Order: sequence, then C-alpha cells, then structure tokens
Amino acid sequence: MHVRRPWARTAARFPGDGPAPLRRAAGRPAGRPGRRPGAVRLTALPALALLLAGCGIRATEVPTNFGPAPSRVQCSLSEADTATQAARGLPVRVFLLCGSSLVTVDRTVRVPDGAADSERRLLVAQGLLDQLATPPSPAEKEAGYSTDVREGITAGGPRPGDPEDTLRLSTAPDSLTSYALAQIVCTFSDSAAAQGDGSVVLGGPGAGPPRRYECTEEVRARPGSEEPPSKEAAGE
Repeated sequence: MHVRRPWARTAARFPGDGPAPLRRAAGRPAGRPGRRPGAVRLTALPALALLLAGCGIRATEVPTNFGPAPSRVQCSLSEADTATQAARGLPVRVFLLCGSSLVTVDRTVRVPDGAADSERRLLVAQGLLDQLATPPSPAEKEAGYSTDVREGITAGGPRPGDPEDTLRLSTAPDSLTSYALAQIVCTFSDSAAAQGDGSVVLGGPGAGPPRRYECTEEVRARPGSEEPPSKEAAGE
C-alpha cells in the first residue's frame, strides 16, 4: 500500500524548493528582519560624529585645502648673479628693498677720468639715482628685491647760501615715499656723495632750505616706519 506523506504534496507543488528550514537558512537568519544596505551606514554616522566630538575634532564633509606654504624670502644673491651686474666703471653699492628692510647690492657707475671733484660728486650721485630707479634683475626679483625709487629724478649742485656738499634733487625729499627717501639717503651716505661723517645734505627744486639726513640702523631695518633723521642745513 502506498502511503502519501503530507510534506510530499508541498514538495511537489513547489518544485526546486527545498524544505522550509533550508529556505530560511539560504536567505536571512530566522528572527531578524531584513535591512537595506544603506541602513548600516546611516546608523554608523551618528556614532562616528560622537566619537570625533569626544576627541575634540569637528567632523566635516568638505575637504580643506589651504594651499602651499608661503615661500621664504631669501634676500641673498649667488656669486654668479652678482657677477652679471658688474660692468666697467666705479664700483658702488645701492640699497634695495627686501623683506621690509634695506639690503645692499653691488652696482657700477661710469665717471669720466679727469673729472673735477665737484663734477665727479654730481656724476656719482646721478649714477646712483639711475641705478636705484633701474628695475631689479630677474635673479634679484626672484630673491625678493624691489625698489621704490622712480625714474626721472636728477641731482644738481648747491644754490647760493647752501652748504657746498648740498645735492638738489628734481623731486623734493619730503615728496618721496618713506621707502624711496630711505633708499636714496642710505645709498648716498655710503658713497662719495656723502660727507666724512656719512650724512648727506639734500634739497628739492624749490627755494626751501636743504636738510642734512642720516642713515641709521633703524632706518635700514624699518624704512617704511622710520624716516631718516634730519635737521636743517642752511647756514652751515
């Protein structure tokens, strides 16, 4: 006698399916409801934020980028760069701006042989002004050098009543920027245009009295905030 088992009818009705316990094992564990894949990530985000807050770090979704670190101003030239500035003439030094201070660079000015002392002094002063107004070379620019002296400034001799070492500029000294005045005063004071004490007497194109200027350590270190000390030089 053939005996029909109750589960046989179920197996025949769903061919290819195994018994119910096997189907449950092949799917998901019994007793645990199904979760969407994104649910685990959403649940983990608040926990991660609490963990970062506990460490003193604020969570952010936007990456920050402050760019590369600023380059350091060198304010120095190699011997090769200095050699390119050399030319035939009288060796001089001029003060350029670099890193908010004054730094010397080597230059040359041309002075004809046999020039009288007074003429020689004016030629040197004019050559220094021209060198100060010349834009720095590419190597000097890369090293951080610049100048605040503008082209076209000329130097002349004293007027009646001026001290004999007076240099009258085509631009009044008090019309120059503090940087340009510091460059001119310090450059002149370190040259044949200065007196033996390093001071320099400057005047403008007008009738105003000239003044005696000094280049101090404070001026060389902070030309933008420290103006060259001066006093009236008329009647000396």
